[in-house]
Amino acid sequence: MNIITRDSLLYRVWQKVQQGERLSLEDGLVLFNTNDLIALGKMAHYVQQQKSGDAVYFVLNQKIEHTNICVLSCKFCDFAAKKGTDKAYEMTTGEILSKITPEIREVHITGGMPPDWEWERYIDIVKSVHQKFPDADVKAYTAVEIDFFHKKFKLPIEEILRQLQAAGLRTMPGGGAEIFTERVRKLLFPQKIVAKGYLEVHKTAHRLGIPTNCTMLYGHIETIEERLIHMIKLREAQDETGGFLSFIPLAFQPGDTGIKPKNQFTSAVDDLKTIAVSRLMLDNVPHIKAYWVMLTEEVASVALNFGADDIDGTVGQERIAHDAGAISPMELAKEKLIKIIQEAGKIPVERDAFYNPLNVYSENVIGKIPYLNSVPFYHHFEKGSFKILPVVPRHMGILSVQKQLDAGLFSLMDYFEQEESLELIDWCIATRDQVKSVMLFSKDGWADLHGKKIGITDDTATSVKLLKVILENKYNVRANFERLHRGVNDYSAYQAILLIGDEALKRNKFGLDGYELIFDLALEWYNWKKLPFVFAVWAARKTLPDNLKNELKQDIKKSLEASQGHFTEIGKIHDSRIGLSPEEIESYLEGFNYHLGEREKEAIREFRSLVHHTHANR
Repeated sequence: MNIITRDSLLYRVWQKVQQGERLSLEDGLVLFNTNDLIALGKMAHYVQQQKSGDAVYFVLNQKIEHTNICVLSCKFCDFAAKKGTDKAYEMTTGEILSKITPEIREVHITGGMPPDWEWERYIDIVKSVHQKFPDADVKAYTAVEIDFFHKKFKLPIEEILRQLQAAGLRTMPGGGAEIFTERVRKLLFPQKIVAKGYLEVHKTAHRLGIPTNCTMLYGHIETIEERLIHMIKLREAQDETGGFLSFIPLAFQPGDTGIKPKNQFTSAVDDLKTIAVSRLMLDNVPHIKAYWVMLTEEVASVALNFGADDIDGTVGQERIAHDAGAISPMELAKEKLIKIIQEAGKIPVERDAFYNPLNVYSENVIGKIPYLNSVPFYHHFEKGSFKILPVVPRHMGILSVQKQLDAGLFSLMDYFEQEESLELIDWCIATRDQVKSVMLFSKDGWADLHGKKIGITDDTATSVKLLKVILENKYNVRANFERLHRGVNDYSAYQAILLIGDEALKRNKFGLDGYELIFDLALEWYNWKKLPFVFAVWAARKTLPDNLKNELKQDIKKSLEASQGHFTEIGKIHDSRIGLSPEEIESYLEGFNYHLGEREKEAIREFRSLVHHTHANR
């Protein structure tokens, strides 16, 4: 991709971005200091397209702030109150539940830290919401609140999180990070948790299988360098745990806080720069959020072409930002969010807390498996009439059943189940022998897995069936399978773990702690059947007009032809993200057949027969 800019320093950073190189603090200063806002936006948009395609996510969520009574006195907070004052309030559990409706998919719970609540009160809030609304993911309590519980109730942070998790906690918000420098902390929130404490709470959550968000409050007294230091510390934590789902830059709302920044509110230029720089610096965080509550919907809409791929959600009852003077509407309706995203030229995707797509509001959408093995089909893809939605195999099949995708690289099992409505196209992802990215990590050999519990990545639709076929038909073993959620997980309860895609590829090289045996499912299949294995096939909805089908076929062919013979180039772009060298990535990609030939079709017939006669399918 060519970007025209007269800023030579910016161009040098752009070259690093294209090569997949990690940006330094000095690079970040170049990005913030450039006068070429448009070129900066295009750079961030390029990275966002690699990660999320044309998707922009939103969620039907309800914000619950159960009390504003707080023992802290942070200078930037216009929300907190002292007990007994006219402004103070406390919600009962019944009042909390009355704010939630059945269509809500995420309940976001944060609030003040009152001096007299018992620990059981916080547990009861989470448990009551989870029990009454089991389809809603509970996202509760910031790291600052968790640290407060730890100190007040004399419980280890891990124990606090385990009890909340048992009560129904699924994810955690990222609030309370503010700016990770002691200078700012001492001036604005000296009583609040330090950077090390914030990060340790989140790392502990990640180790327990609780994904979290992370934030940065900007536009007050911090310097640009302090913003970048904050981002780099988050990036380092993500390298360690991989548990952050999204990064949310929060524009400071001065209100009546007593803090008087240079400007009353951050400018649109500052907001857009911060979002773009966030996307470029935080190369390992999946999503960047344009939080419309603080940005206004107009700036949030533009931000969707400056690196952001999430606009948050309906955010009913949000009070903290509005008590500080936020000027956006208190609640944007679902239809309004969809309109904002569509006007930005994107695909509105309603999601759950783990970024699984629930509904897609666009036409001519192609599903893209977001793994390295599918990159040759998309690296040079000219979208033309189509928009691209990265979605893992299992959820691609779900969306296709709902008629929300027009074409895609479908998991083989999903193609089997939807043959009547899908037309096969002559390309696929098939192995010659080993695959290196569909791996079973086990504490036991095959025979000893009988009756054991195996954790299955939520992404898989075909690989889990292949595992069942191998276990039952090759080894006469029946195991118990349990789906994992997307993001981080606690694997300690499982005797074996099935991973697929880039995560499996990394773990195949670096290992998975506690699991000494590693089995390549495609190699197991090949040694058994002497056939390749077809994991995914290209298919289009039969009702798609012929002119669009023909355009799609030409686009796939051109992109694949442009990619083949250039896998080293692809490897250079993706090596830092996956942890493999360009040469290892080239070798990996050369291990696939992308054309659906006779041996691939024979393998499909054999696998279909085995699936049909497998106990797991009856």
